[in-house]
Amino acid sequence: MEKSKEPLVDVRGLNLSRGDFCLEDIHFTVHAGEILAIIGKTGAGKTMILETIAGFSTPSSGDVRYKGVDIQKIPLHARNIGYLYQDYSLFPHLTAEANIGYSLKMRGLSKKEIREQVEEIASRFGITHVLGQYPGTLSGGEGQRVALARALITRPPLLLLDEPFSALDPVTKQGFYRMLREIQQDFGCAVVFVTHDFIEAEVLANRIGVLLGGRLCGIVPSQGLYTENWSPEVQAFLGMGMEA
Repeated sequence: MEKSKEPLVDVRGLNLSRGDFCLEDIHFTVHAGEILAIIGKTGAGKTMILETIAGFSTPSSGDVRYKGVDIQKIPLHARNIGYLYQDYSLFPHLTAEANIGYSLKMRGLSKKEIREQVEEIASRFGITHVLGQYPGTLSGGEGQRVALARALITRPPLLLLDEPFSALDPVTKQGFYRMLREIQQDFGCAVVFVTHDFIEAEVLANRIGVLLGGRLCGIVPSQGLYTENWSPEVQAFLGMGMEA
């Protein structure tokens, strides 16, 4: 992957408190077309980072630059960032078709334009047959495909994924790994996903960051996860045979 000169996302000195927990002095960049994974234990602050990148949470200090602009200064409707929540967060009272087309409706597109774009992306994800169904009737894999289609229908430059494969069985996971790679190539978007699954991160990401207790301990190329000279704490987390 060839990096552009300017990062798509630039997280600079991010500090954010939530109760007794703090993200501390987080720095990293994400370039167009890159897949970045952030791994960490439950409660490490992974979701907080995604929410702050998306502009849903306001840092105590530091900032997040998206396309060179402070994300907090970009109106929500103008950000065009895809976000897939861990529970998919589909609207239960809307059909799959209405869920996927929701952001297009908010943008004022005609019913015909919305229908055409929804049918196109549904065909791409193999979910045309469930467009008339409600979220409660969908399987886990179908629900995730609908949620992904909803996140990507506006062709965002950035896709944020919160533990995207945690609820899927191993066979279904493998299919989604392939689909995520294809999505990244076809849509040309950068992807940031958080996970506790080391293998998942190594398989999918260009780079991997390790987040422990609100601190980003480092970011390395995916093939260097187990060869990096990590601190004893990170080595213990990765199961590299040392005690923290």
